[in-house]
Amino acid sequence: QVQLVESGGGLVQAGGSLRLSCAASGSIFSIATMGWYRQAPGKQRELVARSTSGGTTNYADSVKGRFTISRDNAKNTVYLQMNSLKPEDTAVYYCNSAPVIFAWGQGTQVTVSS
Repeated sequence: QVQLVESGGGLVQAGGSLRLSCAASGSIFSIATMGWYRQAPGKQRELVARSTSGGTTNYADSVKGRFTISRDNAKNTVYLQMNSLKPEDTAVYYCNSAPVIFAWGQGTQVTVSS
């Protein structure tokens, strides 16, 4: 069973940057398409970025050009570099496969102040 542990969130001013990390246990990580999801208060969880095992990436329109997903298969870790953050990026961020296969981790809170 793969376990996911997200970290790197925090409070940042609009225009700032954060880098999130997701450490996964289990060898299946290296062959899975992995994604970053977020859930804002009162909203459904949404996929914002994903990366295939080979490094092909896709982004939601709302984050395209600002967020970058990357992965280190040797370390079973996926990253999300977030630049030019906006208040509407405030949410709990989670990683998981895309589509979702694994149990959700605890997520990491990102709060962007205006």
